[in-house]
Amino acid sequence: MSATTVVIAGAGGRGRLTYAPYSKRFPEQMKLVAAADRIPERLQEMRREYGLSEERCFSTVEEMFAQPRMADMAFICTQDAEHVRHACLALDRGYDLLLEKPVSADAAQCRRLLEKAEELNRSVTVCHVLRYAPFYQKLKELVETGAVGKVVSIQACENVGYWHQAHSFVRGNWRRSREGSPMILAKCCHDMDLLVWLTDSRCKRLSSMGSLTWFRKENAPEGAPHYCMEGCPVKAECPYDAEKIYVTDAVTGYDTNGDGWMQKAVMAHPTREGLLKALHTSPYGRCVYHCDNDVVDNQSVTMEMENGVTVSFHMCGLNRDNHRTIHVMGSAGDISGNLEEETLVLRRFGGAEETFRMDVQETISGHGGGDYRMLKDMFEARSRGRGTLTSLRQSLESHYMALAAELSRRSGGKVIELEAFVNDLRQEPEESAGG
Repeated sequence: MSATTVVIAGAGGRGRLTYAPYSKRFPEQMKLVAAADRIPERLQEMRREYGLSEERCFSTVEEMFAQPRMADMAFICTQDAEHVRHACLALDRGYDLLLEKPVSADAAQCRRLLEKAEELNRSVTVCHVLRYAPFYQKLKELVETGAVGKVVSIQACENVGYWHQAHSFVRGNWRRSREGSPMILAKCCHDMDLLVWLTDSRCKRLSSMGSLTWFRKENAPEGAPHYCMEGCPVKAECPYDAEKIYVTDAVTGYDTNGDGWMQKAVMAHPTREGLLKALHTSPYGRCVYHCDNDVVDNQSVTMEMENGVTVSFHMCGLNRDNHRTIHVMGSAGDISGNLEEETLVLRRFGGAEETFRMDVQETISGHGGGDYRMLKDMFEARSRGRGTLTSLRQSLESHYMALAAELSRRSGGKVIELEAFVNDLRQEPEESAGG
């Protein structure tokens, strides 16, 4: 198998820090040949790190896709609201795609992108990487081999760490649904996708409730300034203090972990002194109670799948740890597990309890090992002419569920019938998928 050549659109946390390094670790599978990003420091780092020529480094994605096709695949890793427009530019140039999730917060755009990709006969893999994580692969195997009998009900939780909520959904790029996506889509379309995959069924109907409860101006401590570094009177005891999260905290801070992905969101080349200076003016230095965020910090979704399985899903951004849990209940037993602990426990009714622990060697990449396993499968699928686990058509089921859940939440928990929701999309007037 010769290496697949790749261009990366968007050199942020996913494009630069997750996917580009794969070309160094596995050069026989992937060769990076060009990149585009609007932030010059990120682009120059890509050029230095991967030996790209100046002519193959573009200050805009549009400029890169205006050139004749330079590679086999384009990785679309820009902001959520730009995904469809950039994906369409790449498809028109003849690229197959790796497309970061979510595809779009506009369900009609999702459908039109699918139509365009299928019309052009181009492959689009969506980054629903958790299907590839050993934890969920083992869970899928146990379910499919009848370890719990007939699956009747599932409870799943995404417990978003307080620091992750503050970084991404209060201070960061995903804080406003109009500029990105509602949180149930941006953060939880992974989970919706897993539920479709594990139940082997589409969703029939759902209802959802949730709100932005805590990260609001009225909850600000008395005297709290707009930036944490401006002499906040509760700085010492506030867990959301930006200096703690990015510099001094034993779990998330620079002092313990060096320049991790959160520090690199604050500045391209983090140093302790640089971070402390940047937090005086950076959006990531703002008080969490004085931001312009509007996405929820908690949301629940109740679902009935077409095959009768009932599902309860809950997301909350007020947790010490950042982890997913799941409980699958069947006619002959149940399975519970914690992705962070990489452990599944099978309890057969009237039988022995069995514990499965994932091999840590399998989790060298993010999302429980799913990131690199997805890339490996995608490159192998290209060479063998087969599809991947997360094709665009498969992945859009999760988007329809998440967007229907957001509609339900905004409608006071109204029950949404998924077939009617999707059929309504087909009746909308045709527009450009990139519009």
